[in-house]
Amino acid sequence: VPVRSTAESVCEVEVLMEKMKQLQECRDEEEASQEEMATRFEREKRESMFVCFSEEEELAPTRDVSRHFEDTSYGYKDFSRHGMHVPTFRVQDYSWEDHGYSLVNRLYPDVGQLLDEKFHIAYNLTYHTMAMHKDVDTSMLRRAIWNYIHCMFGIRYDDYDYGEINQLLDRSFKVYIKTVVCTPEKTTKRMYDSFWRQFKQSEKVHVNLLLIEARMQAELLYALRAITRYMT
Repeated sequence: VPVRSTAESVCEVEVLMEKMKQLQECRDEEEASQEEMATRFEREKRESMFVCFSEEEELAPTRDVSRHFEDTSYGYKDFSRHGMHVPTFRVQDYSWEDHGYSLVNRLYPDVGQLLDEKFHIAYNLTYHTMAMHKDVDTSMLRRAIWNYIHCMFGIRYDDYDYGEINQLLDRSFKVYIKTVVCTPEKTTKRMYDSFWRQFKQSEKVHVNLLLIEARMQAELLYALRAITRYMT
């Protein structure tokens, strides 16, 4: 690895840790109003629609996954490109913990418990490290990644400040997240190698687990809410 590239990667880790420290201090000092929190969510949701691949990545060969679907048109549809408004799904009105979990257990005994454990393991897994740094509380970063994915699907947590996402997740990382979550067949090794270059492979694999589980929970929330409405 070129010396310059390594130095830039180390700098990236230091900058990220400094931002986490500053955000924690801001949290302790003042809290944004509910109106401001809602505005930040809408801004992040709108911006997430326009996160897109570079021209080079768009032209990269992708795996043909059509044989896995009966409907070959099945796939992620970008709301922004269809001129559609993404309604906000408020977690305080329908959440996995308070609603989805119990409904799944009613329909499929014990499956709710298994899913819940899977989500918790992926969300809470940490080695308390960030690249070469040890004894680091990574909860702020993990929550930003999880909530950003839910934000992409229009899901809002009223108690979360979405202004933190832009501080912690840079644009290139957002492109990687959107690719894995929305069009995983377009993910390339080059894309995987290019984000968080100084982080351990185990940390990067954990990021991918977060992405997959957050997407699954988002999809389940919409499906289970629809079932609940049908049943009532």
